[in-house]
Amino acid sequence: MGMRDQLSRLFGGSDKEVSGTEEVRQIPVNLIEPNRFQPRTVFDDERIDELSQTIRTHGIIQPIVVRKNGSAYELIAGERRWRAAIKIGMTTIPAIVRELNDTHAASIALIENLQRENLTAIEEAVAYQQLIELHGLTQESLAQRLGKAQSTVANKLRLLNLPQEVQDALLSREITERHARALLTLSSTELQLKVLAEIIEKQWNVKQTENRIEQLLEKSKPTPQPRKVSLARDVRLAVNTIRQSLDMIHKTGLSVVTEEEDHEEYYQFVIRVPKNK
Repeated sequence: MGMRDQLSRLFGGSDKEVSGTEEVRQIPVNLIEPNRFQPRTVFDDERIDELSQTIRTHGIIQPIVVRKNGSAYELIAGERRWRAAIKIGMTTIPAIVRELNDTHAASIALIENLQRENLTAIEEAVAYQQLIELHGLTQESLAQRLGKAQSTVANKLRLLNLPQEVQDALLSREITERHARALLTLSSTELQLKVLAEIIEKQWNVKQTENRIEQLLEKSKPTPQPRKVSLARDVRLAVNTIRQSLDMIHKTGLSVVTEEEDHEEYYQFVIRVPKNK
């Protein structure tokens, strides 16, 4: 049993490879719609071109998988093959029609894509989030089903908390996942976008980005405010009386040195009265 087959079974069904018993039909490309749960939102034109050339030479070796959707068909697996076929002007494409419910169809599409190389971190995060929602999973149970560490799944999902502009930069590979994870340490969207612009403009590596973020975090630390003394009424009366007495002494021209300290259990005055003027 292949890895994808195992995963499909774990998500409630079996994505069997094309078997001899399944009928391969030629379906018009314009009757096929992309899958709603396709996590891959950026299709590399160059890669599609390469695939188009292969198809032109060898034809489509592995049929795509679709399911009936009214008078049209919804793609379950093989979106790159379908796009490449359209690109070279094919009017029909070999396909296998499967009967699948929404959850199973979505799971197969998501898993098919998670098995691919070159999926960006954000596309992976979206796929994880959709699998969690489809199957009512926790992060932990999703990680178990995918055979990944829970921290890996959690780190990917945290990327979805970033502003859309940062997610788009991840999608277009202007920044790496490690850049994006560093930006998560900044609490304000404004700062995240400021640093994003700097990373792209100055072509910073991850270390330079982390140094810049540290600098911003240092700057935004609140300066410690002197603690406001909250005293009970009778203590406040005593403290004010002492202060007034000291003022009276100052008025006589005696330069009395005083220090006030607020301790947890008591309030302390240290008063130095010089013997010589």
